[in-house]
Amino acid sequence: MRELDREHPEYKARRSTWQMYRDLYAGGEQLRQRASLYLTPRQKEPMAVYQERLARVFYENYIGSIIDWYAATVFRREPILSLEGEDQRAREFFSQFAEDCDRRGTSLSDFLRKILVDALVVGSGLVAIDFPRADRPAANRAEEEARGLSRAYLVRYQAEDLINWGYDEAGSYEWVVLRTTTLRTGEPGQWVKETQWIYYDKENYEIQRLVEGKEKAGRRELVARGRHGLAALRQTPLFELKVSEGLWLMNKAALLQLEHFNKSNALSWALTMGLFAMPVVYSERDFRQIVGESYYIQLGPEDRFGWTEPEGKVYQIAMENLIRLKDEIYRVCYLMSQAGGGLGRELPQSGLSKQRDFSVTQEVLRAYGDAVKDLLKKVLRAVAAARQDDVRIGVSGLDEFDIGDFAGELEEAERLLKLGIRSKTLKKQMFKRLAFKYLCDIPQDVKEQIAQEIEAELESEG
Repeated sequence: MRELDREHPEYKARRSTWQMYRDLYAGGEQLRQRASLYLTPRQKEPMAVYQERLARVFYENYIGSIIDWYAATVFRREPILSLEGEDQRAREFFSQFAEDCDRRGTSLSDFLRKILVDALVVGSGLVAIDFPRADRPAANRAEEEARGLSRAYLVRYQAEDLINWGYDEAGSYEWVVLRTTTLRTGEPGQWVKETQWIYYDKENYEIQRLVEGKEKAGRRELVARGRHGLAALRQTPLFELKVSEGLWLMNKAALLQLEHFNKSNALSWALTMGLFAMPVVYSERDFRQIVGESYYIQLGPEDRFGWTEPEGKVYQIAMENLIRLKDEIYRVCYLMSQAGGGLGRELPQSGLSKQRDFSVTQEVLRAYGDAVKDLLKKVLRAVAAARQDDVRIGVSGLDEFDIGDFAGELEEAERLLKLGIRSKTLKKQMFKRLAFKYLCDIPQDVKEQIAQEIEAELESEG
C-alpha cells in the first residue's frame, strides 16, 4: 500500500484558517461552541468574567448571508446544457445526469451551488468524476450500459479533504490524495469513526480505510485499487472551482466580521453590566449604616443619593463603529447598495447611483457564473469522453440576474430577426437560447425534445 498520510505544506498552513472560515460562514451553534477561539479576552480579565461572556456570546452573521445571496442569485436560472450529435443514448444519459448527478437525487444546479459556496468560503470547491466499480470488466458497450457501469456520477469534496497533491508541467493535477472522516454505525448501538484515503493519478486509484471503534484495533486496510474512469484520457478525475483572491469573499471579509463580533459582544456586555447600577451616597459624614433589601438609609440635610451609571458617550462611539464595520463588510463584498443603515442614511443615493452600484455587483455575479460554466464544461466533456459518447456539449446561462432581463433579451432577439440575416444556425441558437431561458426549470429531457423540434422545424423551412 502507498503511504498516504503526508500532508502538503500549503494544506498545513491553511487548515486552521479554513476551519475559522467555516465557523464564520455557519455561525449559530457551530460558532458558539468554538467561540473561545474568536472572542478575545481583555487584558488580565478574570476567567470567571470571561466564561460568563462566553456563555452570553452572540454572532451577527453578515458574511454568511452575503455568500448565500451570491450563490442563490447566480443560480436564479439553471445553466443551459446544449447537446449536438446523433447519439441518442448519450442524450438520454445526460438528461438523467442533469436531474441526478451524484446518485443521491441531487440536480446538477443544486450540486454546483454547493461547490460555489465552498469556493466563496474557503477559496475552492472540488468535484470528482467516478464510475461504479465492477468485479469483472464488461465485454462490450451494451453490457456496460446494461450493468450500469457507464453511469458516471459526481462526488463533492471540500478543500479540507485534499491533503496532498502534485502538478504536472501544464499546471494540472498529476496526482492527489483525499482524506475523509465519517461517523457511522458499526454493530447495533455502536458508533465507529471511519477515515478513508483516496489516491488518484492520471491512470490509477487506490482506496485505504481505517476504522476506529471500541472493539476495533485501528488497523488500516486496502479497500480497492485499479484504473479509474478517466484513465484512457490520461487525466486525474478531480476538478477544481477556484476563485481569485479578489473574488474570495470570506477571505476579504473575515477579519472585519471578527472585529464586529468582538465589538458587538463587548458593547452588549457593557450594556448588560450597566443595568446593574451601584447606589451612591454623597455625604460629608462617615457612612456606617447597614445596607440591604430590608434596611433603609437615613440621609442628612446636605446628603444626596444617586446611582453609578455610564454617561453613554463611548457606547455611541461603539455603535457607530459597529455600523461602519457592517457597511465595510458589504462594501468589500461589492454589495454597498444593500448595506442599509449608517452610511446609507447619511448619504442618500439617487436611482442612477444605485444602478451603478448594482452594475458592479452584476459583473461580480457574471464572473462567478463564468467560473461555474467553465468547470461544468470540463466535467461534462470529460464524462462524455470517458463514456465515448459521440456528442458535443455546450454550456450557457448563469449570466442574467434581473427579473426584467428576459423581456429585454426577447426584444433584442426580435430586432435581430427583423434585420433579415439569412442564417439557419443563428435562428436555431437564438430560439433554443430563448426557450431554455424561459423554461429554465423544466427537466433536461424535455429541453432536449424542444431543441430537436426547433432543429427539425427550421430544417423543414428550407
